[in-house]
Amino acid sequence: MSARSLRALPAVETLLQRDPLVSALKELPRSLVLEAVRAELSRCRSELRRGLAVAVDPDRMAQRAAARARADRRPQLTRVLNASGVVLHTNLGRSPLSEPACRAIQEVARGYSSLEIDLASGRRGERGAGVERWLVRLTGAEAALVVNNGAAAVLLALSALASGRSVLVSRGELVEIGGSFRIHEILAKSGAALVEVGTTNRTHLADYERGFERHRDVAALLRVHPSNFRVAGFTARPDLAALARLARRRRAFLIEDLGSGALTDLSALGLESEPTVRESLTAGCDVVTFSGDKLLGSTQAGLLLGRRRAVARARRDPLARALRVDKLTLAALEATLPAYGDAARARVEIPALAMLAVSAGALERRARALAEAIQRRLPDVEVTVEPGAGEVGGGALPLQRLRGWVVALAHRERTANELDRWARAAEPPIIGYIRAGKFRMDVRTLGDDEVRELAEALAGAERPWATAEERE
Repeated sequence: MSARSLRALPAVETLLQRDPLVSALKELPRSLVLEAVRAELSRCRSELRRGLAVAVDPDRMAQRAAARARADRRPQLTRVLNASGVVLHTNLGRSPLSEPACRAIQEVARGYSSLEIDLASGRRGERGAGVERWLVRLTGAEAALVVNNGAAAVLLALSALASGRSVLVSRGELVEIGGSFRIHEILAKSGAALVEVGTTNRTHLADYERGFERHRDVAALLRVHPSNFRVAGFTARPDLAALARLARRRRAFLIEDLGSGALTDLSALGLESEPTVRESLTAGCDVVTFSGDKLLGSTQAGLLLGRRRAVARARRDPLARALRVDKLTLAALEATLPAYGDAARARVEIPALAMLAVSAGALERRARALAEAIQRRLPDVEVTVEPGAGEVGGGALPLQRLRGWVVALAHRERTANELDRWARAAEPPIIGYIRAGKFRMDVRTLGDDEVRELAEALAGAERPWATAEERE
């Protein structure tokens, strides 16, 4: 490489005067365009120093810099088409919101709101009162409180009810939840001391009783939903009502973390039975915690329900303010909850429940419509409709397989990984999965209105194996 080659590179200001970058500057921040130009010059300079044959073409360099700037302007958080078959997909934002929830967010976001004002009296009101009113109505709880996620609800309950004292937890329930957060670590952060009882697979009521006898400062029993795993075979677990009686006799709180938290009977959808929030409260729990963006089908939140005095202590805890939610979360929750006043309405209005309840016949028709739409636009791709199995996701019903239909893609010259990258490059991106050498798309997590959109997005996506000339 010669110094002359490096000197041939155009200056930043020279490139900025080229048409592609003049257009980019009209629509993008100047700092972003400058960053892209400097990155393009740095790339060319590096290749020249390595002795690579680089054509110093200012017009092509300007085109590449403009494309880079536009790509960098696109938000990282964007809508995707979920063709994974996982209904509550953590990486994809878990539950999609209902139409009433979307409208409520838009209405509250576009102006001021009654977040902390009582419109009847004109005095300061309680944040979250509308959501809490619906939670109490739907579950039979005496009181409720909303925080920013499920782990926060557990943390707050333990901090308020057991900080500085001991909490009994079965060894079989010391679970790790999403993002490597572990129950014993959350418990330690709350200021409470963990006392393990029983064994991994069998814990009896007598184990809890011995825990009380050996530790005089026990403030609570914590029962944890197994969430994304199951222990099967030679197992034992005390009845919840029996634990509640023991806790009352020992003047301790019984806290249950339900994880995903169901407000309706999932067996009515043909799924495995999940304990509902009302059932746990009826059995005698002082506090029940669960998430808002999983089986409830709303936005991320942690919901803490139970006896009035227990919830009041949580509300007064200093952590409550640090963990509180904003107006948009409250708007989405308050718009979602009324659907649960009628189980049939909830199965239609709440997208996650609708996906879980959709019939095999409807899924097959959707899959065949998608396959036809893709094949019509992409004749060089092999498209087949095959049986598939999705998942509930979100740590709920880990053994439940959702039988349905998938559209599988194959290409005689391209790998499944290449097809996967192609789908993710679409606008909007398409998220499927690879199995048995094919790229697959499960239609359970796609709406009927998304079938044509997916086919058009895939057909219009840049193929990752295209040459530089084809891309330009």
